[in-house]
Amino acid sequence: MRICMTATLVSLTLFASSAHSAPKTILVLGDSLSAEYGLARGAGWVSLLESRLSTESIDAIVINASISGETTSGGKSRFANLLEKNHPAVVVIELGGNDGLRGLPIKASEDNLRSIINAAKKAQAKVLLVGMQIPPNYGRNYTDQFSALYPKLAKETSSALVPFLLTGVADRPELFQSDRIHLKAQAHPIMLNNVWAHLKPLLIK
Repeated sequence: MRICMTATLVSLTLFASSAHSAPKTILVLGDSLSAEYGLARGAGWVSLLESRLSTESIDAIVINASISGETTSGGKSRFANLLEKNHPAVVVIELGGNDGLRGLPIKASEDNLRSIINAAKKAQAKVLLVGMQIPPNYGRNYTDQFSALYPKLAKETSSALVPFLLTGVADRPELFQSDRIHLKAQAHPIMLNNVWAHLKPLLIK
């Protein structure tokens, strides 16, 4: 009996140690700004995030589920499978830019993002919503409503928020690729810093 109890205690200790040391999974659900569009492999901010985690001695792995051209609707349709497959501790949602550039209904984008956030939280994942802004192609009213939906959802769902992914980048034409939409590699460390300031607290709590 004593041997059995000792063996059981050892097993439980090993299990607890293993569970404690298991790295957290960060799932990034984004569009071309996170999918290294037009960049050499490893130059995007999501790839740079992996190096930052190592430098900061934070035990986490990054799953980049970003797709160029992705919309909030597309992200929503893929999200349940991504949750089931990866069981993330943190979900970074970088979506909506393509919705805005296409002039899609803001209410639909808001509903899609809310659905993704709620699904992540139901799966016990922390959420970091990445804010985006768009040019006033569809009028000031549309542009303002689009920008406002990110802080609105973050407040409503008690999610962390990056106010604007392109802070320090959007007003620097030399950092954009020839299409004037996507960023050169030099911009991505700045984008990472914008994200990291709000992501790190979610990883060390």
